[in-house]
Amino acid sequence: MSHILVVDDEPALLRTLRINLQARHYSVLTAATGQEALDSAGQAPPDAILLDLGLPDLDGVNVIVGIRSTLSVPIIVLTGRDGIEDKLRAFDAGADDYVTKPFIVDELMARLRAVLRRPAAPALQSAARIGPNAVDLDAGTVTGPDGPVRLTPTEWRILALLLANPGRLVPGRQILTEVWGPEAESRGNYLRVYFSGLRRKLEPDPARPRHLITEPGIGYRYEP
Repeated sequence: MSHILVVDDEPALLRTLRINLQARHYSVLTAATGQEALDSAGQAPPDAILLDLGLPDLDGVNVIVGIRSTLSVPIIVLTGRDGIEDKLRAFDAGADDYVTKPFIVDELMARLRAVLRRPAAPALQSAARIGPNAVDLDAGTVTGPDGPVRLTPTEWRILALLLANPGRLVPGRQILTEVWGPEAESRGNYLRVYFSGLRRKLEPDPARPRHLITEPGIGYRYEP
């Protein structure tokens, strides 16, 4: 049974989420403040956290930072803030997913199941599969059903960065900085071009990618 910590200062929402989570056989603890969330997570580390950003004592982003200092559990932000800057701050702090209120409970539960399936902590993968292609970072090879798939050095650097963070969003500006340097941080067109090429080479259906996912305006993730 997975243990879920729900953090929100709306009593009615806490009750709703507790009922829905328990109906799906999750163990649930709730917190109404950021400090309660940090204390609870420290005393009994949960398997995942649903976290509001608008808490009465601490900004939710600071709570994410506090949790990330000791734990790598999945964090889904559940908030009424829908601005791109709020999303970027949350993802940069270490959030795994971002859901805006009002939300559909079944969709939230599907997202929760998805993050619970991911590795507990990001770890460098030397081997992975993207569609029918076997990627071996140590050997520097991609083998598809029809033989070797050639990647450019830049494509390799991008792919290695994503594979080092399986299931987690990597902000676009982080990719630009690590691959091209700080001066390229605002050149999002680089990423559109290179991800188009990677999907064309690796995804079974480049128009509907299943592994190299774009979060519009925010970043990219590798879904195993």
